[in-house]
Formats: sequence, structure tokens, C-alpha cells
Amino acid sequence: MSEEAILEARYLTRKFKTADSRVLTAVDNVNLKIYKGKTLGIVGESGCGKSTLMRMLVQLDTPTEGQIIYRGKDITDSKGKSLRENHRRIQMVFQDPMASFNPRMKVLDIISEPLLNYKLIKKNERKNIAKKYLKMVDLPEEFMDKYPQNMSGGQRQRVGIARALTLEPEVILCDEATCSLDVSVQDHIIKLLVKLQREKDIAMAFICHDVALVQSLAHKLAIMYLGNIVELISGDKINKEAKHPYTKALIGSIFDIGVDQNTQIETIESEAPSPLDLPQGCSFQNRCPHCKEICTIKKPELSKLKGEHYVACHLYG
Repeated sequence: MSEEAILEARYLTRKFKTADSRVLTAVDNVNLKIYKGKTLGIVGESGCGKSTLMRMLVQLDTPTEGQIIYRGKDITDSKGKSLRENHRRIQMVFQDPMASFNPRMKVLDIISEPLLNYKLIKKNERKNIAKKYLKMVDLPEEFMDKYPQNMSGGQRQRVGIARALTLEPEVILCDEATCSLDVSVQDHIIKLLVKLQREKDIAMAFICHDVALVQSLAHKLAIMYLGNIVELISGDKINKEAKHPYTKALIGSIFDIGVDQNTQIETIESEAPSPLDLPQGCSFQNRCPHCKEICTIKKPELSKLKGEHYVACHLYG
């Protein structure tokens, strides 16, 4: 039985015009699928286009080109009632929950507000709803009377997850949802997301710049560099089967206190080029130890190696 794709990006591109009329391509011709009950991890350095891609998928930003497909239907240009229904089915957990909370609202109101907006509950049902979803994210019911500023970062992120769950979405998109948290708190949030996904069979995307963290929960990983997907690989195979030089460098840069002291630490030389002034050919060429003449002339396309493993690199073309 084939997997069911709930949300899909088809040839998604997002371009921005600068004040001096130049064009910045934040997301370039991206194709990705998010499957029911599975997690897609999207990994890359800051500025690679991960958040822009996520904002397009949740329809907080409009693609310059391409399509967003939800359950086989093109929802790219949805407006009004259709867009509102899409937002109910596709929810987002933001990097900074404080920025998405009204500081004057108690947790009780934050959690129940989406349901009231969609007229799915009455005001006198708010407390029972808050209790239900606080319990779901392992917070005591007393938290419903707290304000966001009176909680820790991990507690606020749990409230953000609870709020995203209230509308019973089919897809949850997590935008760097753990990057500002302590390592031990990150672990708790990751385990919570894994548990909730199993219980509710939710399709999930999780973007992060930490490949070690995201591979702990992602079934599939998309490696992103300067707006492009350069490798697509199963989460459990990335350490042994990664091919793209950028992916290998990301893995090689992971610090492990148990590592052999004689092991050479991989580094990525040089700085990434400006997205406003990308070179002809492969955008990774100035940082790649395997750069060949063709890399400076022709941009590599994402091509299938075997199974569900794809890579955009002339070394494997």
C-alpha cells in the first residue's frame, strides 16, 4: 500500500524584489511531499529558504511560481472560506511562541481562541477544552490561568503545540520549534511531537539547522542550500548513505563527546555566496572540495539515485 501524500509543494518558487530592483530567489523550484503519519525534516543553514518555504505551505506567503497541493487539490490561490478551511487543516508551530501569543491573553484564551473563531465550541466549554489540551502536552491544568510571560520557553512551546492541535489538523508545520530551547528541553519537545504524531497520525514537517536533532524524529530529510533542495534521503540512512558534499559536511560538523580524537573534523570552507549574486552552475561550487568544470557551468538537477534517495550533484549525475 502506497503512502498517502497530504501536502505537496510542486515547483514552488519565491522571489523578492530589492529596493534597487534586483531579484532575490529565496526558494527555487522546490518539489516536496509530506505524508500522513510521517515527518519530513528540512535542514540547512540560516538563510537557505526553509522558513519561506514553510510560510508558503501554510499560506502565510504567496508563491511567485508553482503550486501547493492539499489532498490532490491545488490550493495555491485559495481565498475567503476556502483559505480559512485550509488554515484549519494545516497548522503551524512557530519558532518564537511569544511572538505569536497575545501577552494579554491567558493560556485558557490562547488555547480556546481557534475553536471559538471557528464556532466549534461555546464560551462555557473553554475550561474543559484547555484542560484536555494541556494534559495532551504534559502541562497541569493550573496553567490555564497563567500568562505567556510567566512561563519558561519550553512551557510556552508546549502551549503553542496545544493551540495547533485544537483544530485537529492533518498537517503541522514546525518552524525551528526547538532552536531557542535548552538541549534537555529540546529532547522533551521532540519526544512529545513524536508521541502526538503516533496518537493522531498527523503529517508533519520540521525545519531545523541541526541535522543531528532533526534526524531523531524525521522519516525523510530534505537538505536545503540557498533555496534549493540538494538531497532527499531517509532519516535513518543519512549518516551512512548521504552523497552531496554539503550534506556530508553538515554531518561531519556534528560534535560528539564520544568521537575518536583522531577523526578529522569536516568543515565547510568559505562563505555562502549572496543569494543576490549566485554564480552560474552549482551554488555550492565555491565551498565544495570536489568542484569540477561542469559545476561552474551547469546547475545540477535533483536526480534519483535509488529508491527514495535523490541528490543534486554532478558527482552522481
